[in-house]
Amino acid sequence: MAVRFDNRVAIVTGAGGGLGRAHALALAARGAKVVVNDFGGALDGSGGAATPAQKVVAEIKAAGGEAIANAASVTDFAAVEAMVAEAWAKWGRVDILVCNAGILRDKTFAKMELDDFRAVIEVHLMGSVNCCKAVWEIMRQQNYGRIVLTSSSSGLFGNFGQSNYAAAKMGLVGLMNALGLEGAKYNVHVNCLAPTANTRMTDTLMPPEVLAVMKPEAVSPAVLAMAHEGAPNRAIINAGANGFERTYVAMTRGVHIPLSPDSPDQVVARWEEISNRKDDLLPQNAGGQGGQELAKAGVNRTTRG
Repeated sequence: MAVRFDNRVAIVTGAGGGLGRAHALALAARGAKVVVNDFGGALDGSGGAATPAQKVVAEIKAAGGEAIANAASVTDFAAVEAMVAEAWAKWGRVDILVCNAGILRDKTFAKMELDDFRAVIEVHLMGSVNCCKAVWEIMRQQNYGRIVLTSSSSGLFGNFGQSNYAAAKMGLVGLMNALGLEGAKYNVHVNCLAPTANTRMTDTLMPPEVLAVMKPEAVSPAVLAMAHEGAPNRAIINAGANGFERTYVAMTRGVHIPLSPDSPDQVVARWEEISNRKDDLLPQNAGGQGGQELAKAGVNRTTRG
């Protein structure tokens, strides 16, 4: 069955180029009405102009689609609210949010200024929070919503010189998990994309032969899969160079060590056993860890004294 978005309204942030542009074009090509948001700033977040978003809107319209441009910074909650209000006023609903806007200020942690750390957190993490907050009540009231947050392998697995970026990107996984639980009963699904693609964020980091196969368009199918009616909930989907994978946050079975003066010594001594990944668990929420630990202790968590 073809994935379509007829009569759906999508907001894509950071859509003036790269991945966001590819996502916006792909959604529009399959019937979505799209708000193309881009602050139009430099890679480090400085500056700002509406031109990139307007160019993408022109592309969508030239192909027969429907779109409007918006140059709000995702760090400005009032501006984000106004963007959502504009979409609502024009089309009467907001079905899809793709949080793609981002900046880079890479340095080793030893050399990084805290202002650069905060700036990256503010755009990637708090910018996504602002956008989610602005659409959340609309999606709850219409009993439908699909939110795609953009995480990264840098956050999932770490990357040298990107402590600020990695912290923000792993924070989005936590946001996904919590919002996915809260939104489930309202048919609001929240997922994370971990993309690898040739964009202005990566074009100086990889050799030309690698960048040639890592087109942004090769990532967008994952976004469409997470934005459509049959989307999963609380999944991390990796995509790049036409490859698609899934990352899980898993927990080992571990061991039970009774509290005693030598408990720390036992943790050290049994580290390999604690780390054994045979029969990994995938907790459905934060209570999964406590439930497993209580089970190993022989305690039924539902028992009351």
